[in-house]
Amino acid sequence: MSRFAPRHPGDVADMIREEVLGLVTTHDDQGFITTPLPLLAEVDEAGEVQALIGHFASANPHLARAQAMPRAQVSFFGPHGYISPSMVSKPDWGPTWNYRLAQFEVDILFQPGGEDAAIRALAQALEGDRWQVERMGPRYAQLAAHVVAFRAVVVRSSARFKLGQDESDTSFGEILAALGDVPLARAMRAQRD
Repeated sequence: MSRFAPRHPGDVADMIREEVLGLVTTHDDQGFITTPLPLLAEVDEAGEVQALIGHFASANPHLARAQAMPRAQVSFFGPHGYISPSMVSKPDWGPTWNYRLAQFEVDILFQPGGEDAAIRALAQALEGDRWQVERMGPRYAQLAAHVVAFRAVVVRSSARFKLGQDESDTSFGEILAALGDVPLARAMRAQRD
């Protein structure tokens, strides 16, 4: 296993919950097209991502192309950041970039009629009990009529969490101190524990 592989079975699903916005990319005879979409992970008992749940706006030109060619790549990226040599007391230390990246090859299964469930699940994941779609009144049905729900079944996946796992304890601690309490530092700590 690579030193930059996620350490725990649920790490990739946790990343998706934290980042939410995935880049959905398809390819056809017109070339590549990418749409950023909020997505939810569907996981198995071990915490491994099995599918991604989301919806396309009907007006998005990517929708028709994805319906015609439903094999896609979905990428989640972040947090990430430049790690400067000035953060480390080791004189021969060089700059680097720390990041998390998870990529999925998926088959998109469109689910007309599943829009309400997809929207409600996303609202619940992002809002919890603070807000429900009913607060929109009749406008909710009008907006929901303009999206198409999907479930993207994972065919293959890969993840690279390059978060300082190769640093000495001293350098790692110095980097964390220089970063402060930011998402990148928290991600680094989670992969070091």
